[in-house]
Amino acid sequence: MPEDNEKSLPKDSDSDYSLPGRLEESNSEYFEIQPAESKSKSRTILILAAAFVIVSSGFFSYYFINQDDIDSRIIQNMNSVDPERSLVNQYGVGEYGSDHAHAAIAVFVDGEQVNFGLRQFQLSSKYIHFEDHNPYMIHKHATGVPLDMLFTSLGLKITTECIMMSYGESPSKSKINSFCEDKDNPLLFYLNGEKYRADISQYVIEHGDRILISYGDTKSIPKYLAYLESLEISDVPKKTPRYSENEIFV
Repeated sequence: MPEDNEKSLPKDSDSDYSLPGRLEESNSEYFEIQPAESKSKSRTILILAAAFVIVSSGFFSYYFINQDDIDSRIIQNMNSVDPERSLVNQYGVGEYGSDHAHAAIAVFVDGEQVNFGLRQFQLSSKYIHFEDHNPYMIHKHATGVPLDMLFTSLGLKITTECIMMSYGESPSKSKINSFCEDKDNPLLFYLNGEKYRADISQYVIEHGDRILISYGDTKSIPKYLAYLESLEISDVPKKTPRYSENEIFV
């Protein structure tokens, strides 16, 4: 008999086989076998989780390493959206042909008139444009079209304080010239001979309007207005409506 302070494993002959965890329990038939399907599902979940972690970490690592390149592609894709269509949606422009009006415009920068008769300024938008190499007469072909749509199509940005002109071989290589007013070079707007103090880019022309935009030379304003008044604005051609079932085409 071992002493009380000594420890020894019990012999099998001393064991009570009615208690759990004895010899017969070491037999594999004693244990409940886990279904193979459950093990397979668990293994699949673990594999998918590990794959997700690997792919996610790989994506975020790639993004942060190539962030500038990815962001530039996103911006490029956004810019590829038709800018005219964006403006049509922004201003709630009517259908093409829903209106027809002509107006005259003259833009002078430091005493020099911008020549809208040049090829690059012709028919730049179907809703509002210059045509037939005419350098001053605006043609509007829809309701709700502000001058901003004309300016944008020409590569111009005109605010209450600045005239910005972009030019170049292509939009990606274009350069911008800015003419912003100061105490020596005011930017003035006239509509039908009267000073126009609101944002001219938001103005929707009416037939027969005469618009003057002048930067710099204030002494020549009377001369510019006289020139503008001398310009001929042709009448809107009248067309006989054509009917097709319930639709009318003008």
